[in-house]
Amino acid sequence: QVRLVESGGGLVQAGGSLRLSCAASGIIFRINKMGWYRQGPGKQRELVASIANSGSLNYADTVKGRFTLSRDNGKNTVYLQMNSLKPEDTAVYYCNLNGIRAMYGTTSDYWGQGTQVTVSS
Repeated sequence: QVRLVESGGGLVQAGGSLRLSCAASGIIFRINKMGWYRQGPGKQRELVASIANSGSLNYADTVKGRFTLSRDNGKNTVYLQMNSLKPEDTAVYYCNLNGIRAMYGTTSDYWGQGTQVTVSS
């Protein structure tokens, strides 16, 4: 069983910063990608940022230059530093892990429970 535990969400004024953390635990044979999605009020869940096993980073256009994704492979943990936050960043942020649990297992996506980020104007 793979579990993802998020922390760091909260309420912040526009222009402020938050740092989200996501720690993965359980049996994981290989991690392909790890990162963050978000779902704002009345919107679909969308990719915010992800990092591949190779270290390749992918950011949504709306957060480039403001958000920074980093990882600690030894702890199977990723961090999302969010600066210059805007009201439109308000959403539930979900940690995501894409990987396999065994050598010949199938690729699966695993999700955290989500952490609320609210940015006031």
